[in-house]
Amino acid sequence: MIRLIAFSLALLLLASAAHAQDRVKPKFAKGGKPFGEPWAQVPELYKKMKIPEWPVPTDLDKWEQDRKQVRDTLRKCLGNLPARPDPRKAATTFKEEKDDYTVERFELFNGVDQTVYGILLIPKGIKKPRPAIILAHGHSGSKEILCVDEKSAQCAGPTLARKGYVVAAIDSYFCGARRGKGPAGEGDGKPPSEEHSLFKFHLLMGRSLWGMMVRDQQCLIDYLETRPEVDVKKIGVSGMSMGCTTSWWLAAMDERVQSVVGVACFTRYTELLAYGNLRSHGMYYFVPGVFAHFDTEAIHALIAPRPHLELSGDQDAGAPVDGVVMLEKKLAPVYRLYGKESNFRSIVYEKTGHEYLPEMRDEMVGWFEKTLSLKQ
Repeated sequence: MIRLIAFSLALLLLASAAHAQDRVKPKFAKGGKPFGEPWAQVPELYKKMKIPEWPVPTDLDKWEQDRKQVRDTLRKCLGNLPARPDPRKAATTFKEEKDDYTVERFELFNGVDQTVYGILLIPKGIKKPRPAIILAHGHSGSKEILCVDEKSAQCAGPTLARKGYVVAAIDSYFCGARRGKGPAGEGDGKPPSEEHSLFKFHLLMGRSLWGMMVRDQQCLIDYLETRPEVDVKKIGVSGMSMGCTTSWWLAAMDERVQSVVGVACFTRYTELLAYGNLRSHGMYYFVPGVFAHFDTEAIHALIAPRPHLELSGDQDAGAPVDGVVMLEKKLAPVYRLYGKESNFRSIVYEKTGHEYLPEMRDEMVGWFEKTLSLKQ
């Protein structure tokens, strides 16, 4: 009964929040699958388990103290992550001239177990440092999908480079040029075998795979700080699905990220449990111990008051819409504490599943144009 009441409350919040956070009917939606009743198929013992309740901050000074504890807790959950390597040792391996920008490929060793392969798109005619946008790919994606393959819905790199932004992307563990580089080599060739092997290996080493994936992105930021083309005070990050999760985790853990746009992964663990949808995410997504302390609103809250836009489909199994509503409800007051309400925005697209719509890309570009201005 308590669960049903909570769900009904969430639906009411969905209706009442419409004036504060956008609900739109997209032109290009493919559609997802409507949700059933929450907790309906969940075994009784899981229904009775105690779910952590994160109190919404009401006092800015107290929150500034509490947020340090939240971030420290996350660092401990991510595990014993090694110090990052010297970014000056990264090497450019290839250059290609396009009409409006230069494509650079680079490699850097993450200092632990793998070489990280990346792409930079550098606008031509740069006379002063420009804002940089990190693009993070989805599960089984690659840097090519983001920066080279313009037929891909996620390929926003060329668009951003033509507008004057430096664009950076790397292949994550078990993806792109890093496939077959895990502890079993080519023997882990069939997904998700390599992802599982890496998860187990890093767990044995006292750390999480996700912690290492976020750390790789921090290595990328370290590298961007060595590039004279980059305005290091204006770094943004965006991605879809796993790339979305990468974006908000990276911004939560690293204050150098100044603006965030997430697409199709604005999630809470509670609603994933309620709908039996833990299976909607890969093994990488799960960090030991986090849910013993709080749900993901505490992670998102660490981004405030920096600009943060989330774009979601209302029928995306990996991000149940009542969880999106709950995140909106809990994060808006955090931004209000700073007097920066307009820095947080959430848009939910109706009859939309786990997809990256053209409208979403337009919103992403517009958000960065507003929050990472090319004007000095």
